Amino acid sequence: MSDHKRVQARKQAHERGLYPAPLNEGRSRNMQANRRANTKPEVVLRSALHRLGYRYRKDFRLDLESVKVKPDIVFTARKVAVFVDGCFWHVCPEHGRQPTTNEWYWTPKLRRNMERDQTVNAALEAAGWQVVRLWEHESLPTAVEAVIAALNSYPEHVSDINASD
Repeated sequence: MSDHKRVQARKQAHERGLYPAPLNEGRSRNMQANRRANTKPEVVLRSALHRLGYRYRKDFRLDLESVKVKPDIVFTARKVAVFVDGCFWHVCPEHGRQPTTNEWYWTPKLRRNMERDQTVNAALEAAGWQVVRLWEHESLPTAVEAVIAALNSYPEHVSDINASD
């Protein structure tokens, strides 16, 4: 979509009341700069895992029965999906805060994000995946330890699963 079309679509959505108009141009630029993938905490975690010899897929789409999901880091052979959640967007109990401007828009949006996280977790677990959710503020050693623990709890090869039956 061209920049002109994007600006027009945004303007029409504001006029229809689908989402609030930006308070100012600076705030608008800040919000548009938020990334869905390749955030700093994700990149740092991926780099640390790679340095330790772990190989993974990033932003890899998984088509489950009723849900399509793109975890930030995916270990396909071991069926481990890792998400690095932003404190604001996923309502961190430690750092998440209630918006004070345009609550009519943000409160339901953040609630939907939390509900989607629960739906995704349930769908992945039902499909035999292990889910690791990390907050963006967690220290790198803690995050790496959580991912490695999940990886070590699942056999590396499918034949290892059958051998334990």
